[in-house]
Parts: sequence; C-alpha cells; structure tokens
Amino acid sequence: MDSSRITLRPFKLTDVDDFLTWGSDDQVIRPLRWTTISTMEEAFNFIKDVCIPHPWRRSICIDDRSIGFISVFPGSGDDRCRADMGYAIATKYWGQGITTIAVKMAVPLVFKELPDLVRLQAHTAIENKASQRVLEKVGFCKEGVLRKYTYLKGNIKDLAMYSFLIKIVTEIRGEETEGTQFTMSSYPSA
Repeated sequence: MDSSRITLRPFKLTDVDDFLTWGSDDQVIRPLRWTTISTMEEAFNFIKDVCIPHPWRRSICIDDRSIGFISVFPGSGDDRCRADMGYAIATKYWGQGITTIAVKMAVPLVFKELPDLVRLQAHTAIENKASQRVLEKVGFCKEGVLRKYTYLKGNIKDLAMYSFLIKIVTEIRGEETEGTQFTMSSYPSA
C-alpha cells in the first residue's frame, strides 16, 4: 500500500456508506465497546452524534474513503497528562500495515494538539496479537497485563497495557524537557 494514499481526517456525514461497510462487520466491531451498526440510519446517527462531536476521533482513509477510525480519549483534571487510544479498520485492509501507518501518523498529532499530554496509552485484549504488533511497531512499550480488567460484551477480559511516553517535545511544541523516548526526528518511519 502506498502510504501517501492513507490520511487521517475528521469524520463527515458523507462517510455514512463507507462507515456502514466496516461498522456492520462483526469482526471489526468485536473488540470495541460499540454494537454492530446495521442500518444507514444507525451509521448516520453514530457519525453525527458520536464521531463528529468527539474531541479526537479521526477517520482512517484511503483516497479519502473511510476505512476505519482512531480515537483518543484525553484525561481531564489531574489526569490530563494521559490519554487512551483505540482504533479499528475494515477487515479487507487487515494485514497490510495500514493501521500501523495510521497510528504513526496520529501519535505526533495527538501530542501536538493536547499540550498537557505526556502519556498516550492503549489497552488491547490479550488474544488480539495484531493490535499488539501495531502498537509495538509504532514504539509503544508493553507495560504488563491487567488481569480480569474489564467486561467486554459480557465477557471479562485480560488486557495488555501499552504506553507511549513523550519526554522531549522540542520539534512538536517548541519546548524541551529531560529524557528521551520520542522526538519527531527519531520517530520510526512507516
């Protein structure tokens, strides 16, 4: 896949057909907290009521066609130093490196747009090896396993916890702090 064809952008109401294609796929939705989207009206309302107003939810696009999403949930108050990330793409694009490219594109944007952020974290089900590989390729560090951590669609799940810490942000925010996990120049290319 030519990475120049992959973009991130806010959702638009005109994404409804593409969104319904992947949002109605049980394999895509299985690891998410959403229920499967089954009608055009549900897809339209989900984009209008959930995706568009969300503070950081982007459509993963190929040639400007929505094939998935990345969401970031920033903390507030004393937790504003961290945010949670989640993502999914249509099954026909699995195994092509697209999610890895999209997450690599998102990370510097998130740190730039959330000025208090120093920790971006992601949880993934232990059995979701593909998602764990995405996070590791992007530079997230596995911190451990959260045993019996959450219910997901009626089942209690163990989750792997990953984090991406930023300590040098010179090229993103124009400021410098001690430490070295991430700079734009050291960020892995797609």
